[in-house]
Amino acid sequence: MMDETQLYNALNKYFGFTKFRDGQLATVKALLTGHNTLAVLPTGGGKSLLYQLPAYLLPGAVLVVSPLISLMQDQVDRLHRNGEKRVLMLSGRGQGPAWQLQLRRLAGAKFIFASPELLANPAVIRALQAIRLSLLTIDEAHCISQWGPDFRPEYLLLKQLRQQLDTPLTLLLTATATPRVRQDILAKVGLAANEVTVVRRSVNRPNLFLAVQELANDGDKRAALLKLVTRLPGAGIIYFASRRLATDMAEWLRENSSLKVAAYHAGMSPADRFRVQQQFMDEQLQLVCATSAFGMGIDKANIRFVVHYHLPTNLEGYVQEIGRAGRDGKQSVAVMLYCPGDEQLARQLTQVDFPSAERFNRVQAGKLPVQALGENYELFDFYRQHHYQYAQLKNIFKQRRRQADWQLRQVQAYLTLTTCRRRFILDYFGESAIEQTHCCDIDEPTWLTAPLLPLRQAVEAAPRPVHWDKQLRNLLNLA
Repeated sequence: MMDETQLYNALNKYFGFTKFRDGQLATVKALLTGHNTLAVLPTGGGKSLLYQLPAYLLPGAVLVVSPLISLMQDQVDRLHRNGEKRVLMLSGRGQGPAWQLQLRRLAGAKFIFASPELLANPAVIRALQAIRLSLLTIDEAHCISQWGPDFRPEYLLLKQLRQQLDTPLTLLLTATATPRVRQDILAKVGLAANEVTVVRRSVNRPNLFLAVQELANDGDKRAALLKLVTRLPGAGIIYFASRRLATDMAEWLRENSSLKVAAYHAGMSPADRFRVQQQFMDEQLQLVCATSAFGMGIDKANIRFVVHYHLPTNLEGYVQEIGRAGRDGKQSVAVMLYCPGDEQLARQLTQVDFPSAERFNRVQAGKLPVQALGENYELFDFYRQHHYQYAQLKNIFKQRRRQADWQLRQVQAYLTLTTCRRRFILDYFGESAIEQTHCCDIDEPTWLTAPLLPLRQAVEAAPRPVHWDKQLRNLLNLA
């Protein structure tokens, strides 16, 4: 085990940094002493270094499980820019000469990136078993709990994968996880709580001003959005629950303002998504109208505001998304726009049409094609192929339905608060309340109409000050 001086020297040697961010040193120490580790560090906390530095200090390769191609590509590009060539991102359909070449190249890789779906491929597992693997990293580990049952069930195979790879040292990374989600993550990857070192830092972002605007109808909501984005300085993200509306609103904002706006969602081609992301990072775009597909891996320090046009389905996702604002520590804003009835759309997004027992059993017996299971047939076919019985499957989805309903009720409670929004979020994540005044619209109800010089004075006098830069002194002065 290296001492701290050696770790700081390694940090400087490989990355050019002289200091660790909060939580990084504790996580690296835990890994280098052989402890499986769950690191819950805030968005923008430098989580990629947590597996990259140990990779250079441990023999063998690091396997990084990641949910999105764009997120993996971003990490690959960063490693390449730092001069690291031993990087491989598994991609493709698992067949053909190019695929076989990827598998052969595993032996020479230091960093291997792959999605859970590709890691369910037996050929990939055999190739990984043939190399020395020093660390298994599961990035965005909350997806194990959030997505596993009813969206990307391959996350449920990570426990089996870990066993097939001879239980390597494991690092789980996330920015948001309630106590229940932390327990669920460990259970689903087959780790007992006493086998894991937990490094956790607060989800609180004291430089984010939190607000909710309730509007009477969608016309008023559009007008409120236009007012916000044309008067807030700097770059921003607007989140939508619908791909179509993200595209339509980007066009509408271009027509009704002088802002440089583009849409981003999973229905766009990879080339178009990459172009929009790069333009946003390079300051060629001021505003992105996006679905939740945009954000993971977006390390842009000067995003000044995040607006949710539709309700998020849970507070975990909401905190992840607003955490993309103000990474430079400067004053930024998170606004949720709400019309009565919006919760119905959020509820629909978490519902899965479940096939009847008769239909499921007829597909199981080969009397109907798998497409007969409905719009989500691939999801149900996954469980069918992994020998789940109908009653067992129905119970899984029933539990997931209850969890999703509870999470949405917490979002609704956040909307109607009469006490501090920040305190509510911290309590949700099992954290103690902190003393911070004038941090949300509850104790600063004139935030939409009055200059917030009193806010600045109050925050500067608080125990945990928020630093305002000159450009943003009137950030919230929307009069």
